[in-house]
Amino acid sequence: MKKILAGLLLSMFSLSLAAQDVVHLERYAERNAELPSNARGRVVIIGDSIVEGWSERAHPGFFHNTRFVARGISGEVTAQMLLRFRADVVALNPKTVVIMGGTNDIALNLGAYNEDYTFGNIVSMVEIARANRIKVVLTSVLPAAAYRWRPEVTDAPAKIASLNARIRAYAEANHIPYIDYWSALVAEDGVSMKSDYTSDGVHPLLAGYMVMEELLLLAVK
Repeated sequence: MKKILAGLLLSMFSLSLAAQDVVHLERYAERNAELPSNARGRVVIIGDSIVEGWSERAHPGFFHNTRFVARGISGEVTAQMLLRFRADVVALNPKTVVIMGGTNDIALNLGAYNEDYTFGNIVSMVEIARANRIKVVLTSVLPAAAYRWRPEVTDAPAKIASLNARIRAYAEANHIPYIDYWSALVAEDGVSMKSDYTSDGVHPLLAGYMVMEELLLLAVK
């Protein structure tokens, strides 16, 4: 009996560690601890590789001070963002949070896509932020004709359009600023990102991020 209980406890512990790894709770732990706790007007941007690439490679200068703080993790879906929202957003005492998610949900990065679940995750993040008196800015999913790492997703533009319409409607109904990155970056074909703004059809280049920064500054002003 003792061996069975020990085995169950070990299994539960292993599952706990696996869950923590999936959520990437340690990814920004050190950087979070280093941030001053009393920074005024701090804006945290939470998201996936689009946010991570923005701060780590494309334009780190935009994040050179502690006003704009990027908390993007490559490959993450909105469920993972929600699970680390308290550690990577609330604990940083920001004035504003910018929530950018949905691309990897549609790209099936962590299983089947369900728009209701993805939208619900975004709403939950908004509710947590507001409960902690953090202002919210919502953004559209960026345009993409397809996801090269997921060729089986053949209807990405339609799913992006549907989710974006839902986020926009929610933002308007709840008096939340909404940044329409999709319209600013979409090509003439109405589905893909402008070739000047991307090299892989999904992640912006510096030129694309510069457009995004201008819209972001207007939204948080």
